[in-house]
Amino acid sequence: MIEYLYGSLLLISLVLIYFAAKQYGITNELINTGIKTKATVIDLIEISGDDGYTYKPVFEFTDKTNTKIIFKSEVSSSPAPYKIGDKVTITYSIHNDERKILSYWGLYRWTIILLSIASPLLIIGAGYFLYSKG
Repeated sequence: MIEYLYGSLLLISLVLIYFAAKQYGITNELINTGIKTKATVIDLIEISGDDGYTYKPVFEFTDKTNTKIIFKSEVSSSPAPYKIGDKVTITYSIHNDERKILSYWGLYRWTIILLSIASPLLIIGAGYFLYSKG
């Protein structure tokens, strides 16, 4: 019975690693083929939570066809990461609605989160099988 538990942990970690690698590949593809431009912070959306308020920036940029595009960040934080009027470099895909802020966390957020969850599960699951056979 205990083998199933550790086997499940190992399997979950491998699935998370797969999705982390997939996210990493998507990000690298966007960096290599996406169009880089400057976006301006035009608003900060205030989000109420149990711990107080967090702020989600709203960006505006002009794409290659001179169309103004407005998009909200996927992440909110406290304190606000930007002030209204700040300029940030983003990259966007001309093929879909993929947009990312060119920063370490902006680019690799999901890869980091998934690997952070997968790492201990991998160590526990694989460690059990490696050391139970010896």
